[in-house]
Amino acid sequence: MIIIGIDPGAKGGIAIYDEKEHNIILHKCPETTREMSSILEAAKANASISNQEISCAIEKVHAFPTDARSSAFKFGMNFGMWLGVLGANKIPVLQVTPQRWMKEFQPLPKIKKERKAELKRIASEMFPENKITLMTSDAVLISAWYSEYGEKN
Repeated sequence: MIIIGIDPGAKGGIAIYDEKEHNIILHKCPETTREMSSILEAAKANASISNQEISCAIEKVHAFPTDARSSAFKFGMNFGMWLGVLGANKIPVLQVTPQRWMKEFQPLPKIKKERKAELKRIASEMFPENKITLMTSDAVLISAWYSEYGEKN
């Protein structure tokens, strides 16, 4: 199966994981629906060529009361754009909360900066041949989580 993992934040990323080949393609979060669609269309084409199913796990996000209104709005818009582009490309989607997918990578630090660094380290160990960044590490681990624990459509 080809599994797409998406961290939909502005500083997030997308990981396209080929379970059969155990390789992963990484992108920082695109800014436009056209770029989003291009990435998904390429993943669908690769799945078709390799005769594999394709599915997606996207982090189910929400704004925090401390977020500025404009950033919260942009965050929600980005999440909605991903859902729309995934739907238009007929890719099955599982929305997963950060708590749910991170549970399998515990223990993790409580402080966000330290937690992000630890998640990047874990992702880098799982895929040492890739250059994992803070932007792509959550997407990598979301796709790995889905491969191991997610309800596949």
